[in-house]
Amino acid sequence: MLSRTVGRGVSTTEIGLGVAQFGNLYRETSDEASTDAVDRAWAAGIRYFDTAPHYGLGLSERRLGAALAGRPRADYVVSTKVGRLLVPDPSGAGRLDDQGFVVPATTRREWDFTRDGIRRSIDASLERLGLDRIDIAYLHDPDDHFDVASREGIPALIELRDEGVVRAIGAGMNQSAMLADFVRGHDIDVVMVAGRYTLLEQGALDDLLPAAEAAGVAVVAAAVYNSGLLSNPRPAADAKYDYAPVPPAVLERADAIADVCDEFGITLPQAAIAFPLLNPVVASVVVGTRTAAHVESTIERYEAAVPADFWPALVERGLLRADALPAAAAGGAPA
Repeated sequence: MLSRTVGRGVSTTEIGLGVAQFGNLYRETSDEASTDAVDRAWAAGIRYFDTAPHYGLGLSERRLGAALAGRPRADYVVSTKVGRLLVPDPSGAGRLDDQGFVVPATTRREWDFTRDGIRRSIDASLERLGLDRIDIAYLHDPDDHFDVASREGIPALIELRDEGVVRAIGAGMNQSAMLADFVRGHDIDVVMVAGRYTLLEQGALDDLLPAAEAAGVAVVAAAVYNSGLLSNPRPAADAKYDYAPVPPAVLERADAIADVCDEFGITLPQAAIAFPLLNPVVASVVVGTRTAAHVESTIERYEAAVPADFWPALVERGLLRADALPAAAAGGAPA
């Protein structure tokens, strides 16, 4: 498993394990399944793990911390997120969380990108993870909170970085334009962009990728399957896109990309994982997982050899932006 450098010497493996599902996303899972997934990832060489307090109201962080316990701390990278404080809510007794996680609603999320909120969030994450430092801390979805996140959130993360509590800082969002604003305006190390730099769409090339390259900021690509649309060799008619029913035109485009994959003897998910890593600004592709079997399939896809001529073929058919390909890949040389 190859690695790439983020910011001030933090090294992430090209595949990162996203563990939102450890927080019982959509359905319950177990401590054992989560540990097995981390064990399989570790055996495959994956050393980057991404979580957040939001995922299962802290359950994802607790399970990840337990699964990593006992491993050499210098050998792995953990990222978590700030901006949603977890606050006790006794009124939630007897009901489940209403944001997609099958966990008791006795805790609620409270948006807080203030300096105090950021520091409290990191302290709580350290306790849940059982760690003495966080490798990467992202502002989590500050879409409606840009002002306070810029004025207080980023400076608070810089303080924590200076203190050695976190090693690298940035923001994670489902859009690229605001991430580009953070890159241009602040001394950050890395951003996580979900769904906006994928085999299906490359809107981040219009703002985030050029800004990140100019500033020396790394990009982590998440949601590279676009809500599952690219996760199977042939897109399903009832697939989701941006967590909603897929529009017919988008499904048609994904199906056309799958046709080209068939021609070149690869699968759609293999190409979906390989594509972001063509860009040297991208430090890692984070893939969500629940079980060891999910990790197995991710490793198989990552290790698949994508023919060099595949990428120019997509460009020629209008299925991929030409400026998405580095010179070597555009010319058909091995990528």
